[in-house]
Amino acid sequence: MLQSLIKLLRPHQYIKNGFVFLGVVFAHEWGEADTVLAASLTFLAFSAMASAVYVLNDIVDVEADRRHPTKCRRPIASGAIAVPTAWVIFAVAVVLALALAALVSTWVIALITIYLVLNVAYSWSLKHIVILDVFSIAAGFMLRILAGTLGLGIEPSQWLLLCGLMLTLFLGFAKRRAELADVRIERGETGEGARRVLDDYSVSLLDQFIAISAACTVLAYGLYTVSAETIALHGTDGLIYTLPFVIYGIFRYLFLLHARGGGNDTSRDLVTDPHLLATVAVWLGVTIAVLA
Repeated sequence: MLQSLIKLLRPHQYIKNGFVFLGVVFAHEWGEADTVLAASLTFLAFSAMASAVYVLNDIVDVEADRRHPTKCRRPIASGAIAVPTAWVIFAVAVVLALALAALVSTWVIALITIYLVLNVAYSWSLKHIVILDVFSIAAGFMLRILAGTLGLGIEPSQWLLLCGLMLTLFLGFAKRRAELADVRIERGETGEGARRVLDDYSVSLLDQFIAISAACTVLAYGLYTVSAETIALHGTDGLIYTLPFVIYGIFRYLFLLHARGGGNDTSRDLVTDPHLLATVAVWLGVTIAVLA
C-alpha cells in the first residue's frame, strides 16, 4: 500500500516546484532566512498540491489508463488503490497544500488555488484541446514563479516570466512529441488509451513548435543577461557567462528526446541523466557566484 501511495503521489515530480526558488536567487535573497523559509514552505505547498493534481488526473483517466500498455500499471488503474480511497487522498493533499500556503501569504493561497482550478479544468477539458493543452501546463509553471516572487514580497521580473514561459512551452511540446512517438511505436499512428489530443498533433508540427520555443528560450535568456536593466539591477554584466549552460542544457534535452527516448518525464530525465543534472548544478552555482 505504501509503495502504491508513493507511486500515486509521484514525489519525484516535486523537482518541478524548484521554480519557486528562482525569485529568491535572482532577487539576491538566498541569505535571508525568513525569505528562504517562506520559499521552502511554498515549495512544500506546491508539492502537496501537485500530488493532489496527479491523483485527480489518475481518477479522471482511470478507464483510459486501464487500456494503455504502461499506464495500466498505475495504482488506481491497476486496482491497488480504490477510487474512493484516491478521493480521500486528493482531499487530504489539497487541505495540506492550503494549510502550508496559509503560513506564507494570501498571495500564495490565491496562486495555489488558481493552480488547482487550472488543473481541474485541464483534467476535464483543456488537455484535449490542441496547443492550449501545453499552454495550460506552462501556466502552471508561471504560477509557481509568481508564488516565489509575489508570494514572498519580491517583484517579479518580466524577463524571468518570459524565460520561464518559453522554457516550459519547450518542455511541454517535447513531452507531447515523446508521447506521440510512444503511441506510434506501441499502437500504430493513434491507438486506444492514448491522449485524444495526440490525434491533432503530428511529428513535423511538434518539431516546429519545439524548435521555435527552444530558440526563444535561448534568445530570451541571452537578452536578459545583457540588458541594461539586468546589469543595473545586479551590478554586474557577468550573467552572460551562464548562457552556455542554458544552451547546452537545451541541446542535451533535445538529444535525449530524439536519441534516447526521453521527454516523457522531465523530472526523471533530469535526475537520471548526469549531463543534465551537472548542467543545472553548475548553472546555479555560477549564477549565484556571479550575483553574489
